[in-house]
Formats: sequence, C-alpha cells, structure tokens
Amino acid sequence: MKKTLLLLLCIASIASAHAQISKLFSQKKKTPASKTASSSTPKKDWSKVDFSKRAADHFMIQYGSDSWTGRPDSVKTKGFSRHFNFYFMMDKPFKSNPHYSVAYGAGLGTSNIFFDRRYVDVKAPSAQLPFTNEDSSTHFNKFKLVTMYVQVPVELRYFSNPENPNRSWKYAIGAKVGTLLKAYTKGKNLVDKNGNSYYGSSYISKESSKKFLNSTMLSFTGRIGYGNISLNADYMVTGVLKSGTGPVMNTLSIGLTISGL
Repeated sequence: MKKTLLLLLCIASIASAHAQISKLFSQKKKTPASKTASSSTPKKDWSKVDFSKRAADHFMIQYGSDSWTGRPDSVKTKGFSRHFNFYFMMDKPFKSNPHYSVAYGAGLGTSNIFFDRRYVDVKAPSAQLPFTNEDSSTHFNKFKLVTMYVQVPVELRYFSNPENPNRSWKYAIGAKVGTLLKAYTKGKNLVDKNGNSYYGSSYISKESSKKFLNSTMLSFTGRIGYGNISLNADYMVTGVLKSGTGPVMNTLSIGLTISGL
C-alpha cells in the first residue's frame, strides 16, 4: 500500500514537473516573437502629418566672398571682393518623403571684384577688355567691377526634421541660371603715384558697359546648415568674359545664407 502511494506521488510529481517545464519552454518560444514585434518600427505615414506650419515660400539672402579662378597675374585683385544675392523661393516637399523637396525661385545676384592698381576699361573700343597696370601713373585708391544678374535658382533639398525645418539640419544642391542686367566699374579717389589726391577722397567715377561681360551665367550650387543659417558655395561654370574678349576666368563664391530653407 505504501509502495502504491509512493508510486502515485512520484507520478504526480513528474507530471507536475513536466507541466512546469512545458510552460517554461512555451514562454521562452513566445518571448523572441513579442520582442521582435515590439522592436519593429512601423513606417511613418506622412499623409497624416500636418505640414501647415511649414512655409511654402520664403526669402533667401546670401553674402560672402567672390574670387576669379584662372585669373592671370595681369588681373591683380585685392581686398574683400564679395557678392550679395537676394531671392524669393518656393519650396515643394515630396509627398512620399518630405525629408526631400524641390525649391525654385527668382532674384538678383551681384558680384563686386576689387582691383589693385588696375584700370578695367569696360568702354574700350578694343576687341579685348584691357586690365591696365597703373603702378607708375595715376590710379584710383579703390576700384571695382560690379556685375548684376537676374537669376533663377533651383535646389534639391534634404531636411533631417521635415516637420520643423527651423530645428533641422539642411542640405541643398542645385544650380542658378541668369542673364546680365548691368555691368559697370566704380573708381573712388583718384591719386597720383605718390598717393596724393586730385579731387578729394569723395570723388567717384563710374563707367557702364556690358560689351565684354558674359550675358548668360550658369552656376552649380551647394549649401549645408542648421535652422535658418547655412554655408553656401557657388561655382560659375560659364566664363566671366565673353569668348575671345580676355582670359578665361570663372567666379567662385563662398558665404553665408539666411533663409527659412
């Protein structure tokens, strides 16, 4: 009788242990699946995101340094040659992925190149633009060539945070095409070889002509920044001067951009 009770107790204990082990293994098998389900991030449905606070258009202002690449020694520059650009832009996010957008617009781009004792005669009757060396004669204390282009910029943009562009890293590549609106030189304070002024420091001389300047421009552009401020770099692939009117030179621009991007 005792043996029978002991046998039944052993069977009951084994059955209970088997049930506990089976339950434990069952939980272990379910755990990875549940973890996988919880760790997988569902794809964001951008159609349900409110972009009403994201501006569809904005102003873009650029300011910085300009230089002419390929410039020979005869075209001697000095000081802070610079650009100032102003555009009105439209920004169109991709519906499938608003991290990306296409922007286009129109505006005005200006470039000021300063020269060191060089007289640039934009009105000259010659076939080539003269860059006259004035080291041993009268010269302007300050002398620059100004070009103004009506421009159409186009950009492909990326936002790290498309829902709040003002708190986002931003990247943009693109191009600008334009047509020459005006070109002129401006000389200030005519002095002799010893630096003595002829007409006073306020004397200014302007000469305007588009004869030698390239009437069409094409630049490749790039920008990187955070919020409303970014660094920009532009390279004008079309020459500064018309073919055959002088050395082959291109404009490189590096500066700051302020915009809503």
